[in-house]
This record gives sequence, structure tokens and C-alpha cells, in this order.
Amino acid sequence: MNTFGNIFKLTSFGESHGAAIGGVVDGCPAGISFDKDFIQNELSRRRPGQSELTTPREEKDSVEFLSGLYEGKTTGAPIGFIIRNENQHSADYDDMKDIFRPSHADYTYQMKYGIRDPRGGGRSSARETIARCVGGAIAKLALKEYPVIIQAFTSQVGDIWLQGDYRDYDLKLAESNAIRCPDMQTASEMEALIKEMKSRGDTIGGVITCVIQGVPPGVGEPVFGKLHAALGSAMLSINAAKGFDYGDGFEAPLYTGSEHNDAFMPNRNLKKNDAKFRKNRPITTRTNYSGGIQGGISNGQDIYFRVAFKSVATLLREQYTVDIHGNVTLLHAKGRHDPCVLPRAVPIVEAMAAMTLFDYMLLAGIRAPFNTPCLSPM
Repeated sequence: MNTFGNIFKLTSFGESHGAAIGGVVDGCPAGISFDKDFIQNELSRRRPGQSELTTPREEKDSVEFLSGLYEGKTTGAPIGFIIRNENQHSADYDDMKDIFRPSHADYTYQMKYGIRDPRGGGRSSARETIARCVGGAIAKLALKEYPVIIQAFTSQVGDIWLQGDYRDYDLKLAESNAIRCPDMQTASEMEALIKEMKSRGDTIGGVITCVIQGVPPGVGEPVFGKLHAALGSAMLSINAAKGFDYGDGFEAPLYTGSEHNDAFMPNRNLKKNDAKFRKNRPITTRTNYSGGIQGGISNGQDIYFRVAFKSVATLLREQYTVDIHGNVTLLHAKGRHDPCVLPRAVPIVEAMAAMTLFDYMLLAGIRAPFNTPCLSPM
């Protein structure tokens, strides 16, 4: 299960302390304009060492493309890439080789495979998500031609959260601070909480909200291929993700049917240019409690969802655990670790959303004119 997707597929490889992380994107249509600077910027949003709120591990995370490109466009062939690891401190994990870290994948990997790479968690490390950011950036480049906009942001850290919903904020402001929250006052409070946890050798979790705009109606498959189920599966595959809901989610039970139904109405604001790469939308809804998805298929409204992330399991303080022989022992964790995953998880959530959506748009046969025929028909 190292491959993600149906038509647009990403296969990733590599370990946290191995030579490199890499991947192959297969099923990418030909003719997509390839912006390497954009892709590198997406990686830089995820990379370690970018602020006081993240691990101090220093990695440039420079991506090298090996195939599938020619003269600035995708060729339709598999796109191979690698990101070399340059700043491993593997010795930090020598004392943890025979110890199971609480709430990590150490024990479950050992039970499943009979062997594990203890250095940074090996394959279970969140460093694997670099490959997802590359695949997601390529999907984002394709989605620009529809056009579709994906914006994620931190909406909660611990017991501090944004009031209201995403429409109350300028989401572009999320990139103006280290925590990636669109409200500066709330961002400052979130950052202070993370720094306090870090000073204690502890960690904290929170919630990331993601908004997808410009999705045409009709994306999603019936019964077992529902769009929200695909998004949920994608999000819950991210390290430390513990929960997913879309639209009103777990707040939906608070409303009656008459309060919660999204009433249909004529779309009187539809402009001629709105349908350039999308189906015509003569109908809209007065509200969007459904989160842009009904019956597992997009209805043309904004798609929005939340992903809950747990506190980072590695603490820089003592924890009781057991070794591989079942003996109780005291864990003194070393190394460089995030006190909170949220700042670096925002671009990962966007990447998984982009790959899922582009894959499902291709499944639905909704395709932008990435390329034009080079030969006239006979």
C-alpha cells in the first residue's frame, strides 16, 4: 500500500534516515505546464527548521526530477523524483533501538514485519510526506487550468480555536505567520501555547481546516467511491491524523432537517466566464451545510472539511514504556522533534486534497485542455 490514487497515482519510497525520499507520479496527463519553482515552494512550506514551532532539523528538501518532463511540460510518462536526506542524526536513536516508544508505530511495525528501522521511525516517519507534497504540487498545477483553488489553514491548537467559519477570514493571510492561521490575534495565542508546550518538553495537537473552491458538479463516484470518503481516506493516511469531518460534520446532529437542508435556488450570479472549464451551473443552494458534497458527489459549492491531529508522540521528557523483551523501562527520548505538527501539516493536507480531487476529476472525465493536437485530422 505504497501507492495512492486510481488514475493519477503516486507511489512513494524511502525512509527518514535513508539516502532519500522519492516517488513516481503515474497517470499524469501530458501537456501540463510544469513550474518547478512552485513545486519547490510547496516543499519549503513543509520542510523542517522553518520556525521556532518546528523541528530544528536542517533540510533543504530540494527536489530532483528524473523523468516525465520535456520543455517545461509533462509528457504523459511517469514522473520520477527524489529528495535527498542531508541532515540525519541517526545516533540519536541508538538508545531507542530496543524500546517501543509510546503511541508510535514501533510496536505495530515490529509485530507486522518482525523487523523495523528505529532511526526516526523509518518508513513510518512523517518525512515520507515530502513525496506527497511533490505529487500534490503537480496535481495543483493541473487543477489551476480548471480552475480549482485549495486553501488549508490551522483552525485550532489545543483549546484555542478560530470563531466562526472560513468565510469570516481572508484565508490568504494564513501564510503570513508561522502557525498558518488566517487571524493574527488567534495565531499569536496559538504560537504562545506551542512555545509553552515546547519549553515543558511536551507537545500539543489541533485541527486543520481545508477549503476547496471551483469544483464543478458531478465529481465523485456512487456508493463506494464517494468523494468525501476518498478525502477522508486521504486525510487519515497522514501521520498523526485522528479524525475527519466535512460540511457540518459532527455538529450536524444538533440541527433538525428543516434547519439543516440546503435549499436549491436559481444561480443568478453565474457569469459567462465562470463556465470556461466547468459545466454550466444554473442552480445553486442558499446554504452549504453539506460541505459541497451530496450523495458522495460534488454539487458545485465550496467543499470544506476538518482534520484533527494528535499531539506529537515523541516527548523530550521521561516516559515509562517497555523494551522488546517486555521489561518495563524509562524512555529518555533524544533528537529533534516538532512540538506541534500543524504548521507543517497544512501543505500536506492541501497536497492530499489536490491529488484526491484531480484523480476523481479524471475519473469523472472532466479534463481541462492541457494540450492541443499537433496534427490536423486527415
